[in-house]
Amino acid sequence: MLDRLGSPNPTTAGDHVTATRPDPAGETFAELLGGRRAALDATVGPLAFGVAFVAGGRSIEWGVGAAVAVTAAIGVWRLLRGDKLGAVLVGLLGVVVAALIALYTDRPEAFFLIRIATNAASALAWAVSIVLRWPLLGVVVGGVLGQRGTWRRDPALLRAYSRASWIWVMQYVVRLAVWLPLFWAGQAEALTVATIALTWPVVAACLAVSWYVMRKSLPVGHPGLRHPVIDKEPAGV
Repeated sequence: MLDRLGSPNPTTAGDHVTATRPDPAGETFAELLGGRRAALDATVGPLAFGVAFVAGGRSIEWGVGAAVAVTAAIGVWRLLRGDKLGAVLVGLLGVVVAALIALYTDRPEAFFLIRIATNAASALAWAVSIVLRWPLLGVVVGGVLGQRGTWRRDPALLRAYSRASWIWVMQYVVRLAVWLPLFWAGQAEALTVATIALTWPVVAACLAVSWYVMRKSLPVGHPGLRHPVIDKEPAGV
């Protein structure tokens, strides 16, 4: 079990004050970012594609049909559980676009092209965000916690988010290092296996390692992610 996100009690010390938005919910890092559910959803479409592609005698039509059908079914289940329609539609749209690309090019490995492109774009975006001192891990977690940009006014927290964000860059780089050679070689079956292997396990490892880096980067006595110690002057860009 990952450690909790910090003390629910704000503190005051010297010229610094901590954010005054206590939240006793106490989610884990993985729960806060929705990592488990997102990773599970991300594997369903490719798995359905790969199984149906092989079962149908390497039929692209079978593969994309199964992927769209299974993703749509998962989407309906998510809606019944109270998920937002927009999030469900985005997931379904991604699978539909991937299916259309595979059908148009008549190349089964092209089903994974959208996933490869989004991972490349994500690696670049996360790296740039760190250089600009707006690490995306801080943006995401701060947004979920309702902190807006106040976390950037805590030098220790800004540094911790920056270091932990490099772990997220590496997860995308690792995937690309495996997926790109398989894509160029036209190995649709291997891409299916690699996609499953590098989604949920890698996301779980990324969540655990990035949280470990966050903890080790914060000084002893820091009140935690929920309560940034705010400097008088905002961090520079």
